[in-house]
Amino acid sequence: MTEQEWTPDHGASAERTRLAWRRTGLSATVVGLLALRPAFHPDAGAAQWILAALSGLGWTFLIALAYRRARALRRRPPHPGRRAITAYALLVVALAALAGLVVML
Repeated sequence: MTEQEWTPDHGASAERTRLAWRRTGLSATVVGLLALRPAFHPDAGAAQWILAALSGLGWTFLIALAYRRARALRRRPPHPGRRAITAYALLVVALAALAGLVVML
């Protein structure tokens, strides 16, 4: 293949990244549902309900951010998402800390 024949396919990489954001949102949904589970135990107290509410709020932000990032990847050329990726990472760390609290209670 000569150098002239090869052209980078930026559209395919953006599509793969957009699909990865969707998969991440789906896995966040599963984790969010599992975090809500202790709140529905018959012996659940206020702490479990508060942690469930906080994890639900975090899940909402994660899904909104993933949806926003997926829309930005549809543009031609795709819009870089430096702040979105940083915010998503911080939200994941915060939800992991909440998950640790759910396990300890």
